[in-house]
Amino acid sequence: MRIDYHKEYSSYLGRDMEFKVYGHGGKPAMVFPCQNGRFYDWEGFGMLETLGDYLDSGKLQLFTVDTIDGETVSQVGGNPYDRVRRHEAWYNYLIEELVPRIREINGTGQELLSTGFSMGAYHAGNVFFRRPDLFDSVIALSGVYDTYDMYNGYMDEVVYANDPCASIGGMGPDHPYIELYNKRKIMICVGQGAWEDILLAGTHRLDNVLREKGIHAWVDYWGFDVNHDWPWWKIQIRYFLSNLIGPAQG
Repeated sequence: MRIDYHKEYSSYLGRDMEFKVYGHGGKPAMVFPCQNGRFYDWEGFGMLETLGDYLDSGKLQLFTVDTIDGETVSQVGGNPYDRVRRHEAWYNYLIEELVPRIREINGTGQELLSTGFSMGAYHAGNVFFRRPDLFDSVIALSGVYDTYDMYNGYMDEVVYANDPCASIGGMGPDHPYIELYNKRKIMICVGQGAWEDILLAGTHRLDNVLREKGIHAWVDYWGFDVNHDWPWWKIQIRYFLSNLIGPAQG
């Protein structure tokens, strides 16, 4: 399996940012770690073994990004006005700097999949819902898709833009993104077992907003034995990938 490491300066963040690339081609996926995680976490938690056949066969290429959660969504204390603007700078890094690099490295011309688990699911959903012109699919597992707890209920125009439940809920029926969403693949999943309570409620909120707006999404609620943990996410990611891009071989 081909693995490449990159460390590149971001003008939006004013510092170097790291990411890794796994695989030699195929569907490009922007991968977000869990809360306060790092770009190498999927490798560390065994996801390369889980998705090795997809990566080795050239059907999937992972681009695992670094976050700045400790300065933004999970910072303890701090001014929410400043925190969310730091988050917006990170979002601009992803969209304006990293997406072009992914396209350059991947070289297939395919639009991107965004994916992640837990807080990574929020990030994956946020970039997808903000830019469905760049991302044609999202697989988000065990996430919350509003920002109330992240910023203690604070809301302004920048929070609104980064709050999928709020921003989608505020779209008029003729908003062009609604038609575009319905041409994309939206896959949202959550378990109903241990440590999934908050995530289950958050997924229900997003599900209701999407239904109200006539946005077609596959929102899947797995069983009461399905916990908020990597063993289940490994099962789920393969299940949804097989529905998105088919089996690893053939």
